[in-house]
Order: sequence, then C-alpha cells, then structure tokens
Amino acid sequence: MGSQEVTDWQGKNVTVAGLGVSGIPAAKVLHGLGAVVTVVNDGDDERARAQAAELEALGITVRLGDGATLPEGTELIVTAPGWKPDKPLFAAAAEAGVPVWGDVELAWRLRGPDAAPWLAVTGTNGKTTTVQMLASILKAAGLRTAAVGNIGVSLLDAVLGEEQYDVLAVELSSYQLHWAPSLRAHSAAVLNLAPDHLDWHGSMEAYAADKGRIYEGNRVACVYNAADKATEDLVREADVEEGCRAIGFTLAAPGPSQLGVVEGILVDRAFVENRQKNAQELAEVSDVNPPAPHNIANALAAAALARAFGVPAQAVRDGLRAFEPDAHRIAHVADVDGVAYVDDSKATNTHAAEASLAAYESIVWIAGGLAKGATFDELVAKSAQRLRGVVLIGADRALIREALARHAPEVPVVDLERTDTGAMLAAVQEARGLAHTGDTVLLAPACASMDMFANYNKRGDAFAEAVRELGAANA
Repeated sequence: MGSQEVTDWQGKNVTVAGLGVSGIPAAKVLHGLGAVVTVVNDGDDERARAQAAELEALGITVRLGDGATLPEGTELIVTAPGWKPDKPLFAAAAEAGVPVWGDVELAWRLRGPDAAPWLAVTGTNGKTTTVQMLASILKAAGLRTAAVGNIGVSLLDAVLGEEQYDVLAVELSSYQLHWAPSLRAHSAAVLNLAPDHLDWHGSMEAYAADKGRIYEGNRVACVYNAADKATEDLVREADVEEGCRAIGFTLAAPGPSQLGVVEGILVDRAFVENRQKNAQELAEVSDVNPPAPHNIANALAAAALARAFGVPAQAVRDGLRAFEPDAHRIAHVADVDGVAYVDDSKATNTHAAEASLAAYESIVWIAGGLAKGATFDELVAKSAQRLRGVVLIGADRALIREALARHAPEVPVVDLERTDTGAMLAAVQEARGLAHTGDTVLLAPACASMDMFANYNKRGDAFAEAVRELGAANA
C-alpha cells in the first residue's frame, strides 16, 4: 500500500497552496511533524490576514497575494482542492520536479499501519447524502465510523485524531481526486457523471478521468450506476486488485451482481450466496427519506458499499430509517392553499435539477442564478411536460428562458429582473399565482447562488422565509 511509506518530515520544505478549510489544518499538521512550512495564498483580504496571523504565531511562513511563484527550496506542494491544475505554481512545480499532493493525498499518506479502510463516494450529485446514508448504515451495524472528506470531519483530523474508527465513509470531489494519486479505497462508488466544473477540469474527459481515479486499486467493489454508462466505463478502465467486483445499482429489478428495486423493496443480488437465483431484501422504498427516485439511487449506492464491507441486511434498513437529510435537499417547507412548496436550493447544476423535477408531476419551477457554463436545452426538454409555469431569477436566467422558448413554448414564464433582498419573496408570490391545487412550487435553480446570495443555504432560507410569509398572509 502506497500509504504506508514513512516520510521523514523533519526539516522538509513544504509549500501549502491556499488558506481555508483544508490549507490551514494541513499547514498545522505538517508544521507539527517538523516540516518547514510556507503557505502561499492568492488573496490578501482581512480574513486571509487574520488566518495568516494565526499561522505565523506558530512559526509558519505565510505569503499573501502571491500564489504564483514556487518558494525557494520547495520539496513538496500540498494544495487546497479548489486550485486549478493550470495554475502557474503547478507549472513551476512540474518544471522543478516537485510533487503536488492534495489534502486527501496527505491524509492518505499519514494514515497509520492499522488505519481504518475507506469507503469512498464521488459523482456530480448526491455525494453528501450518500456518504451520510452510508455512515448511518455503518453505525447501525455497530461500527465506529464518521462521514468525512468533503463534508463533516476533516480527513486529516479523522486520520490523526484520538478517535479510533473501524471504517470511514469518505466524500471526495473531482478536485480532491485529481490531487490524490496514491489513494486506494476498500470499495468506491461513482454515483453519476454530468457536465460540471468544466471550467476547472478543462474538458468532460478530464473531469470523468478524475472521478474515475476513485476506483484505482479498489479491493472489494467498484460500485457504478447502471443507468449511467459513463460510470460503468470508468470501472472497466480502472486498475483494481484481483477479485474486486463491478457492482451496479439500478431503480429497476436488479440482475446478478446488482442492487435494485422490486415491488417497492430494495434488494441485493450482489452480496448473496448464489446470486444467479437468490436476492436479499434490504429495506422498503418508504424507509428512504425522501423517497424521490434519485434519492433511492443514493440509498442503493450506500447500501452497496456497506454490503461490500460485510454489513448485514438489517443494518441497511435501520441505517436508512435513522438517516435525516440535510437542509435544502428536496425539503418540504409547507403546504399553502393545497400547493406544496419544496426547497431544493442544493440543485446548483442541471443534473441535480433534473433529478429534482423528476420527483413531481405538476410543477411551478423557480430557477436561475449563475450558470457556470451550463446549457439548459436537455433539462428543459426532459422536464417540459411536468411544468405548469416557470419563474426565473438571477444573472443567467436568459439562458433558461431561451431553452424554454425552444422546448416548452406553451409554458408561462415570469422573468424577474430584481436582485434585491425582496426578490425571492416576489418569486414565490409569482409562483403562487401560477400554481393550482395539487401542484408543487419547486426551487431547483439548476444554477449556483453567488450572484444574489452568499451560498445555496442562504438562497434556500430566503425561499422558506418567503413561503412562511405567504402562509402567514393566508392565515
């Protein structure tokens, strides 16, 4: 295992690229191990200066406003995951033959010889939910675990902390995987692949290749989405340990070596004796919260990874029942006048919005924000027959309006130019005007939030607040 090479950090010159949630812990850990640490950061604002002061007090050198040049004598770069691969710093590192690790690679290398194995999850959408479901199932089996990585506990803390774990449920972004060449998971899943972060990766091929790195060296199972051929292709291309199996999940009846759904039951035909003939019931669809189709897929992926680790069927059911989804993920806010209001502000790209729209029959859709280079034709074409009306907000709303004109010309559209704090209340009031009894008003923006809100949480909060005002006015 590449992770067990012992590095002597004493006096090693390490450059940490980027302050922030991964850079600061990495700098502190490396400094504690005896490395000579220099942190470089593009930004030089008040927050960065405060973070720099904290590190400098420990004896760590910080260079603000200069993330482009390679500090003299650098032997290794540890980068924050968000730094693009085409940064001048990395070009300089390549020229000087200096390796670049991400925070995940650092955590992997610092694991002890008896470290807990990793069950890893990536994909364009559903990662956090799946990892939390997985941790809930592992806990129900009596295992010491935590949801770590891109969420919750930092991987470095999990690997180096006092707490002893039996297994870790690890969420990994494509960014993190790009910088984690020696990571080898026990088992891993790619949930789905849709165009996202292409501005960072440069192309869909590069993005898919980075996601696919999660399968490298898997020991027991490579879990893929039977409805998304690209994920199965990544399994085929991966170099895995002998005996590692490809395990599919599907919303249909499963074939051998798959998990799927039969008459409202989640069933396993992968981790059973004689999988040609037998299937193991795991849970009911109603045990999944919420039981929207894409969330059932998340539950099947989590179950597959847990079963690969040897978890009994009952723990899958108990873990799914105990799981509580995070806010702003298909969260039912309220019913007002027979219309349901649902907050899926977390649907920040077209793939997530498509899954959200597929969960309801008749929808007034609130959409728009920052498109991040996305196009909306496919999303609108697939969802057109479900749309009662659309309210558009945000900077790139014209892109969605044009797609609606092409693929759903008969659907009424309200185009809101406002970007002030009252814009969301106005959007909800407009949506109410378009909705009939039995409809769902769905905030699934298909766009990032930063044009109008600090983040998707604030956008969802504004929606929920507007719905509450609507209800109060109606009371």
